[in-house]
Amino acid sequence: MVNLLLSALSGLLLSAAFEPISLWWVAPFALSLEMFALSRSERKYLSVLAFALTFNLVLLHWTSTYVGSVPWIILAAGLSLFYLPLVAVKRLGIAFFPLIFIVLEEIRNRFPFQGFGWARIAYSQADAPYAKIAAHGGAVALSAITVLLGLVLFFLFQKQFRILILLPLFLVVVPVDVQMSETTQTLMIQGNVPKLGLDFNSRAKEVFFNHVKETDIAIMENRKVDFILWPENSVDVDPFRNPEVFEALNSYKVPLIIGAIVGRDNDILNTSILWTKESQNVYKKQHLTPFGEYIPLRSLASKISPFVDDVRDFSPGNESTIFTVDKAKIAPVICYELLDDQILEKAAKSSNLLAVQTNSATFGDSAQSAQQLQITRIRAIEHSRNILSVSTTGYSAVIDYNGKVLQKSDMGAAQHLYAEIGLISSVSPRDRYGDWALVMTLIWLLIVTRRAYIYRR
Repeated sequence: MVNLLLSALSGLLLSAAFEPISLWWVAPFALSLEMFALSRSERKYLSVLAFALTFNLVLLHWTSTYVGSVPWIILAAGLSLFYLPLVAVKRLGIAFFPLIFIVLEEIRNRFPFQGFGWARIAYSQADAPYAKIAAHGGAVALSAITVLLGLVLFFLFQKQFRILILLPLFLVVVPVDVQMSETTQTLMIQGNVPKLGLDFNSRAKEVFFNHVKETDIAIMENRKVDFILWPENSVDVDPFRNPEVFEALNSYKVPLIIGAIVGRDNDILNTSILWTKESQNVYKKQHLTPFGEYIPLRSLASKISPFVDDVRDFSPGNESTIFTVDKAKIAPVICYELLDDQILEKAAKSSNLLAVQTNSATFGDSAQSAQQLQITRIRAIEHSRNILSVSTTGYSAVIDYNGKVLQKSDMGAAQHLYAEIGLISSVSPRDRYGDWALVMTLIWLLIVTRRAYIYRR
């Protein structure tokens, strides 16, 4: 029983590394505690489940906002099942914990329903002094280093010393060549919504005019900008079919990048549009949110939640798009796409600036927006890109390529941010390596595991 309580405690502590508490240094200690509990437990399956379920329930509590506890509990329980192979550590040895943990994390990033990588350990480490390792090895390397730190702490508790495990940390002192010679000036609009909740779309035109109003207020300040950035769902009235919305967008002399819901034949699309009076360049969201923008296993899901019938399936896009505004080559990333490694890599390689458009209205004032901001910070480091992140309700932020938040809005308020942001033409080491970043991380974990196993023998 004591070991089960220790496992549950370790899961609780691990959740504290993420927002809203955000104590990055807790993560290695929490993982070390789980290694200790698992190494002693005779009920290894229950130990892993106690750890994983506690962690996911606390971390993902925001998913219960407005939809109730059942979907939240099912999500947390389902994700927790993917931690069960950690029980092999009991037989193979604790040195296998980092390798198995990271492999399972990568599986969760891809499966099921294209994956749900929200609980990636790297996303708790934006303020860690070693976070810059993500620029070399990606988020997977940052997760791996954090777990390896936990292993070192475990060995120290056992009065053993294995500092060579952390050899990749030396990559932190290797400078990343960032080439930034041009800048662009932007105005970011957080228009807010009349009321938080699932039905904010029922007031779509009111949300649109909230953003018009905040934009007009900002324009009266007479500051020069190259483009104006609006969030996801800021235009949920199809601008190509509604004359009033179409004319309102055409009234601006500065290019707009808007988040709009667009109907094409029988398809409904979540889009980002570079809008000028002369032309409109449309990007269609590629990685849709399961159970939010489409319903997998609809017949089963309808028995669990009454809200399923209110969701009409969106259609995904199939290619990336770059918006060109003078010197700026802007890659739009729409909300949930932040979790997709391939989309982010392709966007970063093709652009010199990333624009993340998101909508937090459906999650109220929960920790969801703060956690997403931490994910965005890690992506900025990983891809050596400055990022403009704009939300309907907050947090909107300007983030530099070191993951530092330069400006941030308040939650639940209509606000605007001006930013002069650098355009980066160089490619991060992680993006040069591509999939080799993952391969090299796994090879290092194999080396660590093998040496520890030989020592154990």
